[in-house]
Amino acid sequence: MGAGTEPDGSSRSDEEWERFLRESVAGAADAPKEPSARAREVARRLRAEPGRGLEGWRSYTPARPKRRTGWYVVGLLASLVLLVVALAPGRIVDLFAGADSPPLAAETARPTQAPPAEAAQRPTMDEPFRGSPAASWASGAAGITLPKAGAVGWMSAAEVERALARSRDFLVASGLDRGVLRGERPEKAIALINPHQKDVQDLLKTAFRTPSEKNDPLLLFSRFQPSRIHLVSDVVKTRGRLTYREGERGALQVTADVTFVYPVTRAEAGGDDEIVRTIVRRELVLSWDDPDKVITEPGTFSIVSYKYDMTNGGCGAPTGYFTPPFGTDRRADEAGTEVDPYDRSAPVGRGKSSGDECGRATRS
Repeated sequence: MGAGTEPDGSSRSDEEWERFLRESVAGAADAPKEPSARAREVARRLRAEPGRGLEGWRSYTPARPKRRTGWYVVGLLASLVLLVVALAPGRIVDLFAGADSPPLAAETARPTQAPPAEAAQRPTMDEPFRGSPAASWASGAAGITLPKAGAVGWMSAAEVERALARSRDFLVASGLDRGVLRGERPEKAIALINPHQKDVQDLLKTAFRTPSEKNDPLLLFSRFQPSRIHLVSDVVKTRGRLTYREGERGALQVTADVTFVYPVTRAEAGGDDEIVRTIVRRELVLSWDDPDKVITEPGTFSIVSYKYDMTNGGCGAPTGYFTPPFGTDRRADEAGTEVDPYDRSAPVGRGKSSGDECGRATRS
């Protein structure tokens, strides 16, 4: 059929009339007052074809809904993982086992057994604690647990809390300070020791100048010689706790039992990335004395006792530094009593400080 003619002389096609009718049904404001005969004919034809409805061939097509691709991506990744496992299972095990493990809960009491064995994996420069229980230990001061403070002897609960915090400060300054680990004198740690304690002050006067079995700075401080040893990471893994009780003359007596794990390599490796973990477990007993009964200075403690177990730290004559063995030197250094350096269930006392031979690590 041809196009219809309107009163103003213009003409409308079938397409335009169908659009007009749709707008009329929707209540379009600009619809003509009276449709022409042509319009009435188109309307009759649309009513005669119920399948088309009023939307006709130009009906609105909804936008294509967004596809949910998440599960497709997950499925694709899962397939790729299965393929890698099938082709190189060792690599995928290394990938997951080498990652840092979730941290253990804080140690609040002496464990009853050694930590379980880890999968045998070599440490790397990026993952220096890989393949050891220390991978799941906390880092730095976070691994040293403080107990809830209560009043003891001459100290109130608040004073005990401060003394516990300063006792941990000593462990940080003596075993975690980066400068001290690189061989610097541990001035911050020394400042916390009672300057009137003669035997300890005598040790400090000679230990750094002429270290010996009796006066060795390693009895209290962790140090490496920077010309020989490079610390692999800024992270030192720790695990341990502080406990306290009332000591002599009403003093607060604090006992620290903490293991430190230091990953190191040769300072001039020449492409050799062999990593050794020097593991040191220290037990210190500190006395926060009543100044009315003992000559002391505010904010300082006296050292009641000190001892340590050490593996992979060298077994030669005292130098004032830990001297980790590398390569063939490790076999010559492994002639002492077997020690699991991660076993915190037994008392401290197998190290140099007790006069025993150098311990040989069953794992490192």
